[in-house]
Amino acid sequence: MNPEEFKQALHDKGIDITEKQMQQFDDYLRLLQEWNEKINLTAITEKEEVYLKHFYDSITAGLYVDFNKGVQSLCDVGAGAGFPSIPLKIIFPQLEVTIVDSLNKRIQFLTTLAETLALEGVHFYHDRAETFGQNKQFRESFDFVTARAVARMSVLAELCLPLVKKGGIFIALKASNSDQEMQESQKAITTLGGKIREDYIFELPKEAGERHILLIDKKKETPKKFPRKPGTPNKSPL
Repeated sequence: MNPEEFKQALHDKGIDITEKQMQQFDDYLRLLQEWNEKINLTAITEKEEVYLKHFYDSITAGLYVDFNKGVQSLCDVGAGAGFPSIPLKIIFPQLEVTIVDSLNKRIQFLTTLAETLALEGVHFYHDRAETFGQNKQFRESFDFVTARAVARMSVLAELCLPLVKKGGIFIALKASNSDQEMQESQKAITTLGGKIREDYIFELPKEAGERHILLIDKKKETPKKFPRKPGTPNKSPL
């Protein structure tokens, strides 16, 4: 997917992108390729793949959630090279974005990226999701929490749901999502105060594979003991 195809694909979905935004994505790609030679940010670095599998893929969350309702807060857990939150911030500039990542080098890249793209209202924290979720300043304070990850849903739920405010939405972007995995995660999601609203399944353009966007509503407050200590959710999922 070249930049023009990217622009057209978004237009076809009802998202019109300005020249300034196109330039921001161009600068994003350049910086990603430069930094990736020094630190491992992503295995996908070829221009057309980045536009399709990183930029377009990240923005698909905006097809199922309304990010245009005034100023709303979004926390991206383990954002890595900034996906999905930075592409969403470019397209929906009024979003107030917080990114938490456990690797300081990635935070350095993201800080440089935000400065280069002149993004305002973006905050970066070098922390483990488990610790961040127990921080009173951030706990249950976000309208949206996103994760674009391969971790099992029961693990993602424990890392993300404690950060979602009551009435907010946890948005999980996944390449695959088996029925068995969903059944196994039901207990964890309910325990953490969430309720599955919908699992949207679609194909990326150019036969680039199946994607799932899972929306989980925060119905009740998360019990104080969650998330557990760093590493525990992964070792023994709920």
